[in-house]
Amino acid sequence: MDKAHEKLNYVEFGSMNLDATKQFFSAAFGWRFTDYGPEYSAFDQQGLDGGVYAADKAASQAEGSVLLVFYSSDLEATRSKVESLGGSICKEIFEFPGGRRFHFTEPGGNEFGVWSDQPVS
Repeated sequence: MDKAHEKLNYVEFGSMNLDATKQFFSAAFGWRFTDYGPEYSAFDQQGLDGGVYAADKAASQAEGSVLLVFYSSDLEATRSKVESLGGSICKEIFEFPGGRRFHFTEPGGNEFGVWSDQPVS
């Protein structure tokens, strides 16, 4: 991993269902996990390395949490895949200056976004 002084290097988020979170991200985005005991699992090679830990709460933008956002070259296809794998759309596709995006909640309860600068496919 390339380490740059004073740049973001790692992200961690909690999950109310660690196994479901791991299964979802493995299937939806190809994440690989390394378990460090029953309550923590790390991922890498996803643009930003990080980990997921077992928690009683999950992250949502409405509660003031940071929103992690994926990029997609085909927003509609990614939205369909997220839903088919158990993600819930919590904010439908909307336009903003520079592109379009949607938000979803993964099975462990965390909200994520997906954006694209590509036109409707």
